[in-house]
Amino acid sequence: MKGLVIKNTGSWVTVRLEDGSGVVNCKMRGVLRLKGLRCTNPVAVGDIVQVEDKGGDAPVVGAIEPRKNYIIRRASNLSKEFQIIAANLDQAVLVATLFNPETSTTFIDRFLATAEAYQVPAVLAFNKIDLLVTEESREYLNEMKAMYERIGYPVITMSAATGEGADQLRDLLKGKMSLLSGNSGVGKSSIINLLVPDANVRVGDVSHTHHKGMHTTTFSELLDLPGGGAIIDTPGVKAFGTIDFERAEVAHYFPEIFKISAECRFNNCTHTHEPGCAVLAAVEQGEIAYSRFVSYLSILDEDPNNKYRKPF
Repeated sequence: MKGLVIKNTGSWVTVRLEDGSGVVNCKMRGVLRLKGLRCTNPVAVGDIVQVEDKGGDAPVVGAIEPRKNYIIRRASNLSKEFQIIAANLDQAVLVATLFNPETSTTFIDRFLATAEAYQVPAVLAFNKIDLLVTEESREYLNEMKAMYERIGYPVITMSAATGEGADQLRDLLKGKMSLLSGNSGVGKSSIINLLVPDANVRVGDVSHTHHKGMHTTTFSELLDLPGGGAIIDTPGVKAFGTIDFERAEVAHYFPEIFKISAECRFNNCTHTHEPGCAVLAAVEQGEIAYSRFVSYLSILDEDPNNKYRKPF
């Protein structure tokens, strides 16, 4: 039997059978775990899998169909292992906030770069805009929105608390398989409850001491949308570590850097110190946002073999 993985708790995966006969909770065949030695979850939500009925025992996921794409991240800062966040996506929506808590531009850019690397269209949704009550904070939101739209990313500004921007997000999600990701505390659960009223996802608080979100979602799950399509809800993450990026390819995952790099003097320019580097010139002239360039450098920094002299 073939089916779609709609939940992964770590110990079990729930599969919606393709023939419409229902859902089954499955274990994973040992060989799948062996094949994914570097992967903390060889089967991800969104995977199409083959289910084997073992008679009296629990059904087993025996094989995974080839994926059209997926999103991964480093399992931890020091780990060589990776985690598949979701598979077979039409798009990935990153929920970010500028206040309570603040999502760093480095986190945003690492997520977007990973989406580029694995060929997943990405969307930015800035939530909790109702908390931006000063003129300065509103100007910052507009600057962030303009910066990412200029690069080519769709940007939604919204508030799950007031409903502002919710219709725009609904239209964008309709009929598509979408990943919903972000830091803990950015309001993913509130957004899901807004989009899927019967989901009843538990909403957590933001720590008043550290101004960071506290985890409420503990496993990944696919939720069908009333208007068609589905969202994959995932646990909030504190950091987004990239993995297995080739040094020479990192610039490819920053569209505005890659575009300008064609004007560099050297074909193998790393955009860190070389003479005649068009990217460094563009950063100095403000054509490339400094925060984006810092994010690019931070990914180069993750590999201890990447030695270079920082330009600024």
